[in-house]
Amino acid sequence: MERLWTKSFIFMTAGMLFLFTAFYMLYPTLPLFIKQMGGNETQVGLAMGAFMLTAVIFRPIVGGLLDRFGRRPFMLWGLLLFAAVMYMYDWIGGIVALLALRIVHGMSWAISTTSMLTAVTDMIPAARRGEGMGWFGMSMTLAMAIGPLLGIWIIQSQSYHALFLIAVGLSFVALFLTFGAKMPFTPQSGARKVEFFEKSVLPVTVSVFFLFIAYGGITAFVPLFADSLEVNSGTFFLVYAATLVLSRPFAGKLSDRYGETLVIIPAFVITMLALIVLGFSTGLLGVLAAAVLYGIGFGSAQPVLQSAIIRLAHPDRKGVANASFSTATDLGIGLGAIILGWISQYTSYQILFTVSAISVMLSMLVYIGFVKRLLSSSELFTAKQADVASR
Repeated sequence: MERLWTKSFIFMTAGMLFLFTAFYMLYPTLPLFIKQMGGNETQVGLAMGAFMLTAVIFRPIVGGLLDRFGRRPFMLWGLLLFAAVMYMYDWIGGIVALLALRIVHGMSWAISTTSMLTAVTDMIPAARRGEGMGWFGMSMTLAMAIGPLLGIWIIQSQSYHALFLIAVGLSFVALFLTFGAKMPFTPQSGARKVEFFEKSVLPVTVSVFFLFIAYGGITAFVPLFADSLEVNSGTFFLVYAATLVLSRPFAGKLSDRYGETLVIIPAFVITMLALIVLGFSTGLLGVLAAAVLYGIGFGSAQPVLQSAIIRLAHPDRKGVANASFSTATDLGIGLGAIILGWISQYTSYQILFTVSAISVMLSMLVYIGFVKRLLSSSELFTAKQADVASR
């Protein structure tokens, strides 16, 4: 079996951990920073939305350029720009300037994360793709648990100045780690059309979009829902993250051995069950049960879908395929938070999480109706190629 844990793979995984930790440090603290500057809720929403929309716009462009010119230059310049923007937050004195900076930040995020994700898919052996994406995705999961807690602790015990400096330091650590990784991709010589869209992975991106609508609801409304039950929302996210860490590599190994469908259908069902349990929770026990179920379900589904998108994409269009995946996640999270926020305003949390479960069901139906057939065709084509090569 081909090696997964190469030096380059370890460097890239660790680099993603530091980058995402810096990002998630800002996630709960930036709204507080804006309010301290004199901003209101609308301006907070604009600042968060400007970042997301910029990332969505730039990801397909970056993906096409990665396939034409290679991963390393975009990764290094994206990380440098990300670190520079983190430093510039400390010099911002008004809301308009902050909004402009958020647009540049969203661009740096799109460039750095899309190039890093694509570089890692080049490094992972095809036979261990599910396992590799599971371990790599765990770095983002750990950052999601560590980053917000670290960010809140820094502004409470130190200052926003210290927060931004530490975020810059983490960004440079990510830069140094990824600089030491070997990139197996070789840029294509000669003139070649830059592709910004990979139609072969469209069904997967639709499935990903519906799955992440529910995730947008989790990130945006679990804190408010937990507060209404007088439960610490940090407990939910810590239990969720711990379960995710345990389930992701295991699910990846199963998908490599038995195929994506065997893993992802139960994962969809468990994710729906988690959202229903959460909606009907009345205290800590129900919230913790939902966190465990959601960690198992979502933690298994996400890397399997990511593995599927790479398997279906043309080998020369991995950058575009990864950009499509990330764009679907960004849109799902952003639109999910907006749509579910409107639902919660006029109904209840119970209905909000029930609608989230329906969104996961739509994701499963898209997978069963379209993605499963494409994966089966891909397996048949690969088997025929291997048969021809052996003759």
